[in-house]
Amino acid sequence: MHCEAHLDECVNDTCRLCGKVFKGKINLRRHIATHTGERLYICEFCTKAFTRKAHLIRHCLMHTGEKPHVCNVCNKAFGQKGHLATHRLTHPSEKPHVCNICSKGFSLKSSLNTHRVTHTGEKPHVCNMCSRAFARKGQLLQHHLTHTGEKPHVCNLCNKVFGQKVYLATHRLTHSSDREKPHVCNLCNKTFCRKCDLTAHRLTHTGEKPHVCNMCSRAFAQKGQLRRHHMTHTGEKPHFCNLCNKAFGQKSHLATHRLTHTGEKPHVCNLCSKAYGRKSDLNTHRLTHTGEKPHVCNLCNKGFSQKGNLYAHRLTHTGEKPHVCNVCSKGFSQKVNLNSHRLTHTGEKPYRCDECSKCFATKSAISRHCRRHL
Repeated sequence: MHCEAHLDECVNDTCRLCGKVFKGKINLRRHIATHTGERLYICEFCTKAFTRKAHLIRHCLMHTGEKPHVCNVCNKAFGQKGHLATHRLTHPSEKPHVCNICSKGFSLKSSLNTHRVTHTGEKPHVCNMCSRAFARKGQLLQHHLTHTGEKPHVCNLCNKVFGQKVYLATHRLTHSSDREKPHVCNLCNKTFCRKCDLTAHRLTHTGEKPHVCNMCSRAFAQKGQLRRHHMTHTGEKPHFCNLCNKAFGQKSHLATHRLTHTGEKPHVCNLCSKAYGRKSDLNTHRLTHTGEKPHVCNLCNKGFSQKGNLYAHRLTHTGEKPHVCNVCSKGFSQKVNLNSHRLTHTGEKPYRCDECSKCFATKSAISRHCRRHL
């Protein structure tokens, strides 16, 4: 092998390439691999290669879900010994690393360094594809996956793949039985696998919305909803389609968009066999059969089949026009009307008639025109 050729040229366990001295041939062999880049140990699950056998063994635990290292205080299990050592620090009361700004204490110095960034707002880790910046290196690595489409975390029960380890952990709970849902709502007895899911659920009973947008004061029950809402102000679209490079603000919107490339419509109505790409669209369609209008305005009792239509209707009572044109400052109650208005500035006419090739700025305009050809 290539590494062995370099090993034969070394004298007294000294690296011929850099002069570094090692204790034993094994350590020298590992070191030489850092020069050659050779990766001899290959994962049988995903073919990822490693320079050291120990690294391969730790990596394989990600596929098997095995967690051999158990905390002797709370019985929590970990895949790596280092993670267990870090976890043990959460049990002692000692937190020697103290923030000089807010006096919060941390068990690890690295945790203190991460915390300090929340005060400075510094984001030193920058994506080389879209220039988005992050406070932590781990956040940048996770973000990179949205560009590459890579999903390295595989469920060992159903082989479903995920971009982030936390998503895999959440998914694994879907395989759990009801007995493994220890967190119970004291109002409706619904059970949850995670305490954070129970906390979020409780807000559906109280109606509390603690997360407030600092730009428009709109409030949300969950922090993730607020993060997604912020993107409507910033215009940020971090999720890219790897087929056409179109960008989206939400991962779910990207997943829906990908179906336009495949033409797949897996959700089928059991009453009329009409198929849809998204389950939510199927649920909305079913209401056309039942005539149900579950979303009711609390001011005039008018009912709507879709929640979005109710939101739009409420603006007719308040007169609010939150969607503002950045060219002429004209306000609109609905985003779709703002999008149509913007075309009057650009002169763009994206809708083309198949019969006569005439172009129109809005979908309603081309619909009216096409009726003339009938």
